[in-house]
Amino acid sequence: MKSLPDRLTDGDVLVADGATGTNLQRMGLGLGVAPEEWVLDEPQRIVALHRAFVEAGADIVLTCTFGGTRIRMRDSKYAERAPEVNRRAARLARRAANGHNVLVAGSMGPTGMLMEPFGDLTPAQCVQTYAEQAEALSDSGVDFLLLETFFALEEALAAIQGVQQVSRLPLVVSFSFDQGTRTMMGLRVREVVEAIEPLGVTAIGANCGKTLDSMMQIVTELSADAHVPLWIKPNAGLPRMVGDVAEYDVTPAIMAEFARRYVCAGARVVGGCCGSTAEHVAAIARAVKTPRSEPQPFEASP
Repeated sequence: MKSLPDRLTDGDVLVADGATGTNLQRMGLGLGVAPEEWVLDEPQRIVALHRAFVEAGADIVLTCTFGGTRIRMRDSKYAERAPEVNRRAARLARRAANGHNVLVAGSMGPTGMLMEPFGDLTPAQCVQTYAEQAEALSDSGVDFLLLETFFALEEALAAIQGVQQVSRLPLVVSFSFDQGTRTMMGLRVREVVEAIEPLGVTAIGANCGKTLDSMMQIVTELSADAHVPLWIKPNAGLPRMVGDVAEYDVTPAIMAEFARRYVCAGARVVGGCCGSTAEHVAAIARAVKTPRSEPQPFEASP
């Protein structure tokens, strides 16, 4: 199977999977329970979710390790088993991908702490925790590593340093611009690109965020500033609570149309983040894999 860099060099448009946490909640994951706990407690459900995305047409599935750093798992019942959780999650994703031309990405999210001087997380602690996670994922069969949903440049840079200390796998770095076209810490697209692109990453991108419209603006800015492939994975809109369940209103058809527009604007990998189901992924795959005419002006998303 070709590597991520080779497939991007060949000009492929790749479809990434949908949400992990919100789909696992629909499958019965309790509120306040870390998805990573199901890697050990309910592995068959993790595999089932991966397979649903594979069957929907995803070219890439993400391991259930977004919160898998030892720091983020500090309140979990498996806090002392963080490396094992990551290794097991990688093997579960690989099991679901076997027999298909599907890449497995080792997902790594923020620690949930702020770096000094805004918080208590030191650069050394940050480097160490991502090195530990990256090593566990790399040794267990992932095809590339993904740092996703970052909002603070200092933490992202420390995470990259930790990853590159222990792994030579391709690395994708994705930020969450949840304040329109800025991150929570005020970072603009150009600042992210200028800091991250020179570090030898395979792709740069954006995930999560607010609306599909704001992501369109982010894609446009990334395309203008970046010289590496773009990874784009927006939410299916903003959540609204129905009892204890978060509901997302963007339909698969709307998500697919915007995915097509992102590709026309320069994205090379498209998928879905929070609220995105296998149905969303299937619609995205049909939209970006089927040749169509140039897009017309689009309407604002819900």
